[in-house]
Amino acid sequence: MKLSEELAWRGFVNQTTFKDTSALDGQSISFYWGVDPSADSMQIGNLAAAMMVRHFIDHGHKAYLLVGGATGMIGDPDGKADERNLKTLDEIAHNKQAIAAQYSQVFAGKDFTLVDNYDWFKDIKYIDFLRMVGKNVPISQMLGRDFVQSRIGEDGSGISYAEFSYSLIQGYDFLHLSRAFGVTLQVCGADQWGNSIAGVDLIRRLDAKEAHVYSTPLIINKTTGVKFGKSEGGVVWLDSTKTSVYAFYQFWLNLDDASVPDLLKVYTLLDKTEIERLSAQISENPAAREAQKALAREVTTIVHGKERTESVERVTGVLFGKADFRTLQDTDLETLAREIPVATLGKSLIEVLVESGLASSNGEAKRLLESGAVTINGEKVGDDQVVSAVSLIKKGKNSFILVR
Repeated sequence: MKLSEELAWRGFVNQTTFKDTSALDGQSISFYWGVDPSADSMQIGNLAAAMMVRHFIDHGHKAYLLVGGATGMIGDPDGKADERNLKTLDEIAHNKQAIAAQYSQVFAGKDFTLVDNYDWFKDIKYIDFLRMVGKNVPISQMLGRDFVQSRIGEDGSGISYAEFSYSLIQGYDFLHLSRAFGVTLQVCGADQWGNSIAGVDLIRRLDAKEAHVYSTPLIINKTTGVKFGKSEGGVVWLDSTKTSVYAFYQFWLNLDDASVPDLLKVYTLLDKTEIERLSAQISENPAAREAQKALAREVTTIVHGKERTESVERVTGVLFGKADFRTLQDTDLETLAREIPVATLGKSLIEVLVESGLASSNGEAKRLLESGAVTINGEKVGDDQVVSAVSLIKKGKNSFILVR
């Protein structure tokens, strides 16, 4: 499948300056994609664009992946109702390292060049920038941006000169990468279209060269109609200290049937035949959730690696399937301990139930045991006893305690 066909089939089609996307199917193009270090992790909205970038690389195009050390000092105002708080230089340095590490994981085994726009901005003098860039960007173009109009309108919160000028900085990124590396294309999310066009216009005005932008649509949850990537707990991050590997896996595993076929195309590298087979399984045998399991496995492997993915699969099988708790490895127990209450060995079962909050009193704990609502390692228990071995206690369908 040609790249233009692949992008169309997977849903990576939004706005582009190409009159015909078949231009992507020819000779190798040098392109760039960037993430600002506004946080020390990407989230799954960024991951959608990253997966599109992987297809560009796999079809022979040369990738320059940018961490925005300079743009991160200002913060992208697009889509923000209020002025951002500035990050400290230490925060930005930390966040840049974290984003670069995630590039290495998501694009493992792929050929790309890491660049940081602070490297070319740190020595530019203000007057020189105004003469070179500011003189070639019409103010009407900047004022026409939707986010500017919303901020300076009657009910807007206002906008600083720094945030107003953000698009100039990003526009110069494209110009610099064009001159230094022959980059002729920026790929981006739909929300970066305006900033990206600024670079195309700057390259045309200053160097009389043609440059292009290719954007991917924002992923929308079909059930809720809101921007994809939010869960009840907030943003779904790629950093396991922000969203645990287990919680990350569960997010994909618990997605609704309607969303999964499209998300398999965006977030996995599975081929068309396999995705069509999995999509058919949703209607043929929805209870098996084979498509959700494949989606969760593929995405978690890309972001967190094979070993950690297999660990959360084993843990999930024990908690919600019929897998034997005693087959879990030490690393699996550590994963489990971060997700459910943990009790200490040597206490009675009633003590464990009460101290962990699964029962409100000794009397309720006893009634739970007598009714058969409690299991230890999958086996029902009716009487109180001392828990003397590493065990998984379960009350009902979804309440657990790890005793170790």
